[in-house]
Amino acid sequence: MKQQNTPLVTHIFTADPSAHVFNDRLYVYPSHDIPHDGEDNDNGDEYQMRDYHVLSMDDKSDEVIDHGEVLHQDQVPWVSEQLWAPDVVFKNNTYYLVFPARDKDGIFRLGIAEGKSPEGPFTPRSNYIPGSFSIDPCSFLDDDSKVYIYFGGLWGGQLEKYRTGSFDPNGTEPPKDEHAVWPKVALMKEDMSEFATKPQDIVILDENGNELLAGDEDRRYFEDPWMHKYNGKYYFSYSTGTTHKIVYATSDTPTGPFTYQGTILEPVIGWTTHHSIVEYHGKWYLFYHDCEYSKGINHRRCVKYCELSYNPDGSIQTIVPEYK
Repeated sequence: MKQQNTPLVTHIFTADPSAHVFNDRLYVYPSHDIPHDGEDNDNGDEYQMRDYHVLSMDDKSDEVIDHGEVLHQDQVPWVSEQLWAPDVVFKNNTYYLVFPARDKDGIFRLGIAEGKSPEGPFTPRSNYIPGSFSIDPCSFLDDDSKVYIYFGGLWGGQLEKYRTGSFDPNGTEPPKDEHAVWPKVALMKEDMSEFATKPQDIVILDENGNELLAGDEDRRYFEDPWMHKYNGKYYFSYSTGTTHKIVYATSDTPTGPFTYQGTILEPVIGWTTHHSIVEYHGKWYLFYHDCEYSKGINHRRCVKYCELSYNPDGSIQTIVPEYK
């Protein structure tokens, strides 16, 4: 397998990798950055992704296979634009691609497309998940076969516009001395048809048991939720956005509250940072993206990975990207 700071592929620009092991092979589900000359802004208009590809690899060689386009926005009746960061979960002998996109009113929703192979293709449902909103779904299959969907992203992801419980187009982040905007989680029904529970807050606490504040930009949640389990503990990791870190918090339950623990990945080249964590053949890996290959163009990113290490107490060793 290729080493840290080598893009998985360079024939297309890829970002937001969700990595999973299916059939003893590593599959990566990224978003697909499309080069253009549009404006970069806080609304994320530069991220004009229109389709999904599937990448796969193993530890027997450095070959990474691009299985081609597996879903295009034109196939999804409710979508207007911007197929952002996806994820996949296997349940009921089906691979469920969970993805965010803007609906016809420009509001981000979460949709599902189904496939019989981890390589796709995926057939989209005619409508989004009822009650879904915002971006960055992470579909976590727990040991009891329950599937939880974690989601939410500030600014372009519209999460702060739901602080009142419903969509407010003029919604803003809270004052810096109030608790941060929390990411969300919902349990899926067994048949994966819709949410079994109303989305609830994932509350993140500091070392003293106090809720993280909106002004604590080194630790508060911005986007990019990921859940994995290690030695019976739930690890909720995410991007801090404005301070460009991947950090994590832990809990004894999948819905928290979670206690902040530290930094997994220091800032990379590029504004966004987005990740996933997966175990493969006894080793743990961090998948992420940066803009090194495009020389810092924010909407032309490439997926990379490196090995991730735990300390004996279960804490994660911080990774500092190395660039020439």
